[in-house]
Amino acid sequence: MRAIIQRVSRASVTVDGKRISEIQNGLLILLGIEDADGQEDIEWLSRKITNLRIFNDADGVMNESLINSGGDAIVVSQFTLHAAVKKGNRPSYIRASKPDIAIPLYEKFIAQVEMDLGKKIGTGIFGADMKVDLLNDGPVTIAIDTKNKE
Repeated sequence: MRAIIQRVSRASVTVDGKRISEIQNGLLILLGIEDADGQEDIEWLSRKITNLRIFNDADGVMNESLINSGGDAIVVSQFTLHAAVKKGNRPSYIRASKPDIAIPLYEKFIAQVEMDLGKKIGTGIFGADMKVDLLNDGPVTIAIDTKNKE
């Protein structure tokens, strides 16, 4: 699994002109899934994201996690995170899982984040043409890959 997390002051997801998710302070999580992903990836990634100390404490130091800060989250599926650009100029998405594999993993990831965070989170609609609006706070943007835990 690959995720791009962005600390946001606000974020929303709109599909067909209808806003389906909206948060204030928290994280926008863009999630890419590949066939090799499983429950271990889901649990590790959710714990890592919800516990990363990337929110400011009272002294303005990034020392609080999403859990500690009381922030919210939106998870948006994004197959393009698995784009391969080594050859040519047209990205290949061969590593990205097809919907029959990706949708159940996406749904399990959402459930895991909700469990780790202790509250409901916002989502996109898998496979939809989504418009994501955000105000990046910091900016703080971090890439995480469960197959390359750096």
